[in-house]
Amino acid sequence: MKFCPQCAEPITHHIPPGDDKLRYCCLSCDQVYYQNPNNIVGTLPCWQDKVLLCRRAIEPRKGLWTLPAGFLENGETTLEGAVRETREEAGAELSMDENSLYALYNLPNINQVYLFFRAELANLDFSAGIESLEVQLFAEDEIPWDEIAFAVVRKTLELYFEDRRARQFPVRMYDVRYSADRRADIRLICQGRQG
Repeated sequence: MKFCPQCAEPITHHIPPGDDKLRYCCLSCDQVYYQNPNNIVGTLPCWQDKVLLCRRAIEPRKGLWTLPAGFLENGETTLEGAVRETREEAGAELSMDENSLYALYNLPNINQVYLFFRAELANLDFSAGIESLEVQLFAEDEIPWDEIAFAVVRKTLELYFEDRRARQFPVRMYDVRYSADRRADIRLICQGRQG
């Protein structure tokens, strides 16, 4: 951010009075611009023993597989956003219940929070949206594990197949930190009741 959207004067980066963090500030109109983490919401869409994955048509990680997910929009609940993203990326309609929250990941290094919801496909009428090259159902032994786009997606898939065998789906929260060589350290913070 270089210029103030309110008055078009140059923006400075400093700690404003009464705060303890660096903020983008306009000294001309006294506006403070807070930058907060982004919420990424998605689903784990299932059909019998398979999971629906999307092959990304956009960067980052173009060509790799992921669960349908994207940025939460203003005015949406997290569940509404996850359902919308699934419709946009996979053209899929879902059947969900209210306690479908499955996994939450805090990624403080990149200022993001991921939330995934478990869902059942309402039917097999799905197709790739504009952000996907293709969409496909995979059983556990068919998952392209070496071509999964993001560490949190891989972890969510591993959890799901493990939980499916145990027939228990507790809600879990993780902290994810990346090392200098971009390896993800995913640590369980808490685990709720069975969902």
